[in-house]
Amino acid sequence: MEGAIPVGALAERRNIAEATALFLVSEEASYVTGATLYVNGGF
Repeated sequence: MEGAIPVGALAERRNIAEATALFLVSEEASYVTGATLYVNGGF
């Protein structure tokens, strides 16, 4: 299954947390009021 994922590995909880929480508390997300964030390893 890992070979089918473009990133080449299954996600860990830390990957999801960093991709979402750290972005949402950053200045870059200051204008985001609603969005769907897909953390999917490249699909």
